[in-house]
Amino acid sequence: MSEGGAIRARFKGTIGAFALDAAFAAPARGVTALFGPSGCGKTTVLRCIAGLQCCRDGYCAVDGDVWQDGEAKFLPTHARPLGYVFQDARLFAHLSVRRNLAFGAPRGRGAKENAVAFDEVVELFGLAALLDRSPRHLSGGERQRVALGRALLSQPELMLMDEPLSALDDAAKAEILPFLERLRDRLSLPSIYVTHDMREVERLADHLVLMQAGRVIAAGPLAELQSDPTLPLARSPDAAVSLDGTIESVDPVDGLARVAARGGVFLVPARTGAVGERRRLRIVAGDVSLACAPPGLSSILNILPARVLSLRPLADRETVVVLGLGADGAGDRILSRVTRRSCERLGLRAGAAVYAQIKSVALSRGDEAVSE
Repeated sequence: MSEGGAIRARFKGTIGAFALDAAFAAPARGVTALFGPSGCGKTTVLRCIAGLQCCRDGYCAVDGDVWQDGEAKFLPTHARPLGYVFQDARLFAHLSVRRNLAFGAPRGRGAKENAVAFDEVVELFGLAALLDRSPRHLSGGERQRVALGRALLSQPELMLMDEPLSALDDAAKAEILPFLERLRDRLSLPSIYVTHDMREVERLADHLVLMQAGRVIAAGPLAELQSDPTLPLARSPDAAVSLDGTIESVDPVDGLARVAARGGVFLVPARTGAVGERRRLRIVAGDVSLACAPPGLSSILNILPARVLSLRPLADRETVVVLGLGADGAGDRILSRVTRRSCERLGLRAGAAVYAQIKSVALSRGDEAVSE
């Protein structure tokens, strides 16, 4: 990963009673999620990147632009081209939505060549009907959409989002997630997104940084870390893998679409989406059973050839099996969680050819899973 195309952060020190020793590199594009349990240091790292917290032994560079280098260089927050969205919207109650948005626009500087326009932000976050309203009369999801728009109008080179959905109920989260996906898909603006909710990571993130007790235990592409059996994600009871796919065709009769990923094609609900559109698939390890021979007629729609890449026993007499899709196993990786007895009966080993029977596959944008 070149210095000019990366976000590089390293912070080491004691902040109050908390010991931080975290370092990672991520692409300067897409969404990088900082994920881990409450109290592991995610927000502290985000505040260090923003310059709101100072670690003397720290380094931060975004796309080749150094914001901190130990004590020799430390840009104050106002000098860092970033947008920050907090857990609560922090709107100005005495200003209309329009004036709150305008407050985010830079002052006293010439317009950037690729500046995001006011009207573009209004359209992106669906704010047209809210412009003349007071923040007092907005729902929680609407307030966060305004906060996102205000941060974007500051013309940042990096967006920082600190658990922006944590204060919202499930209905408000479902309302705002599609807008965050639109922000990710339509603008080439890198974002760092803090959360302890894996569902948000699966829908939004391209890159993942796993944190535990003030340290980074792994960093890399989302699907790569999800399918790594040495990490906690793959060993959890609700382990899942997120795959990027492309809609190949839609059958209007049965309402299913063919979505191609590396090494296989999946049948999924087609409530939204058009041919050629990129969509994210979610496959839960517990929904994947294995067979050594081609199964007969079955109600399960997604049965794909695969190869066993590795096996890792779990403490509860189960085994996580890492599969590579395709007859050669060179496609995307998915997980299967099976009993040890099943492993022994099937004679599973690395390199074995199997058929993955995937009971349920879901698209990321709230579509229902297709089962059996």
